[in-house]
Amino acid sequence: MSRGRAGTFTTIRAEGGLLSGELLTRVVAGDATLPGLRAEDYHLARGERVGEMVTRSWNRLTAAWKGFAEALAVVSESEATATSLTRERWLLVLFAELGFGRLQAARTVEVDGKAYPVSHEWASVPIHLVGAKVDLDHRTHGVRGAAGASPHALVQELLNRSEERLWGMVSNGRRLRLLRDNASLTRQAFVEFDLETILADEVFDDFVVLWLLCHQSRVEGDPASCWLERWSAEAAAAGIRALDTLRGGVETAIAGLGGGFLAHPANTRLRERLRSGALSTQDYYRQLLRSVYRLLFLFVAEDRGLVHDPAAPESARRRYAEHYSLARLRGLAGRRRGGPHPDLWQGLRVVLRGLGSPAGVPALGLPALGSFLWSPEACPDLDGAELANRHLLRLRGPARAAPRAQRRRCHLYPRHSRRQRTKDDGELLHANQSDRQLARLGT
Repeated sequence: MSRGRAGTFTTIRAEGGLLSGELLTRVVAGDATLPGLRAEDYHLARGERVGEMVTRSWNRLTAAWKGFAEALAVVSESEATATSLTRERWLLVLFAELGFGRLQAARTVEVDGKAYPVSHEWASVPIHLVGAKVDLDHRTHGVRGAAGASPHALVQELLNRSEERLWGMVSNGRRLRLLRDNASLTRQAFVEFDLETILADEVFDDFVVLWLLCHQSRVEGDPASCWLERWSAEAAAAGIRALDTLRGGVETAIAGLGGGFLAHPANTRLRERLRSGALSTQDYYRQLLRSVYRLLFLFVAEDRGLVHDPAAPESARRRYAEHYSLARLRGLAGRRRGGPHPDLWQGLRVVLRGLGSPAGVPALGLPALGSFLWSPEACPDLDGAELANRHLLRLRGPARAAPRAQRRRCHLYPRHSRRQRTKDDGELLHANQSDRQLARLGT
């Protein structure tokens, strides 16, 4: 996959845990344990290969996009929407390549007396196509399918209120979103493809995901048992399994950190506060839990290349990577046992405190995060405590095996040796890196 940051797609945005980034990776990797990826599942003829069909569609669509983009560039400013141009020169061609044939204009759909003027529909799948000048997230006065509600909201409400419709799509030619009936009233759930960047910058690998995920074969038949619905259920089940794994790892890490802090000779005040009851065991547990969540958040942010301020200079990024990063601690954990000195924790504490300060840590390229998790009030008894290197580097929980294609993990701290793991190897905390888990950790 084309990734601008580790573990992420450059032009694909998944919101609300509808289909996790982990599942998208399995799809594009052709994971044999994920059903629905055979050539016959995409209705290809005998001897045809999925990769060959994707390449054929890519070649046609890159040419179509170029012609559409050139025509759009000279559209008069008096043309408020460019709807006809967007549909005829681009979106109808795109959906034909995705196996839908020539989409036909839909009659206005009514549910419980309310009209939903979606532009097209295939079987029970609303496909709302608007002009390139129409915003998917805002109403556009006087534009059918965008005046009463934004195009995205129109399709989402239709899916939520219609019994026979479960999945839908909406696009303005620049972006395409895949939506599902969503019970949440406060959080959107969709997968978005940045069509403009995919085609203009020729991000072929992300186009593969688009083709595999939005092909007609993914939504045909009973909506409750179509391939997209099965994949969504698989993503949800994987998230539940990951939460179970995460829960056990967090418990192990809390016990290790808690014992490590109490064992250090410099933490007399911490022990006295616990002994006197000034710090309750429950509050101590909460501070340990927040410390673990801080580390998890940092691991995921580092792995995805999101830890730095976008404007941070290369020198600051390099200084962080070489002296303060969790990636550095990962490497140390695989090479040494650690001693009684607290220097590794002290270096990590610079990062943790800096992320909670108003200015961040400019010297390391770190921004200020500004939430309670990073504030001095979150872990007041631990931020000033010491932790021996041996306790920081030896936080291990029970090893759990998982197919590489099914789960990407971040460990506190995994060994990076190329040798094969044995069943006796200990692993530190497991954290599923799906979008759902990131959202859970970031709140």
